Amino acid sequence: MYLCQLMQESTQKLVEEGRMLPLMEEFYTIQGEGYYKGTAAYFIRIGGCDVGCHWCDVKESWDANLHPPTATEIIVDNAVKYSDVIVVTGGEPLTWDMTVLTNQLKAKGANTHIETSGAYPMSGTWDWVCLSPKKVKLPHTDVYKEANELKMIIYNKSDFKFAESQASKVNDDCILYLQPEWSVRDKMVPLIVDYVMNNPKWKVSLQTHKYLNIP
Repeated sequence: MYLCQLMQESTQKLVEEGRMLPLMEEFYTIQGEGYYKGTAAYFIRIGGCDVGCHWCDVKESWDANLHPPTATEIIVDNAVKYSDVIVVTGGEPLTWDMTVLTNQLKAKGANTHIETSGAYPMSGTWDWVCLSPKKVKLPHTDVYKEANELKMIIYNKSDFKFAESQASKVNDDCILYLQPEWSVRDKMVPLIVDYVMNNPKWKVSLQTHKYLNIP
């Protein structure tokens, strides 16, 4: 019993340091959204998220305890076999310290991308930051400053106002995207098209991987 407890405490410490991470899944596919859509990329999905979006399509990622802590070097070695474009997603990856993961990926010559709600402070070294803010838990100020693209999910008409409020917080060179929530895409796409045509600082983003029927 004591040995088991020591092992659990040791693992927890490694997770807190980012030397192990709760890995939900990893896969090689085509980036379906945003600026890099159509690009072959290796995805690392990290478990753990307390943002709680009701329309989240990976709710199984929320409970980090369901996903085994995996040594970061193993995650890195698996990833770089497939691609030099590595996308870290979740869950909410910034729940955890991303420093060790990105340092090891960069040491292997990888381009590091993150998809985040920004609900936790920025950690890690990133070549591309996709920020997708949620109303229930707004981003930290430091994440706004790092965002390369702002991806706003449009579920209803009030989300356009929220999108504008978030766009006012990012840097001028951040690319602005409006993306329909998948379950209401048929209703929201015409509204997004009209909005972008009237507000051309925005671009339309679609979940093209779902149209292609790939992960």
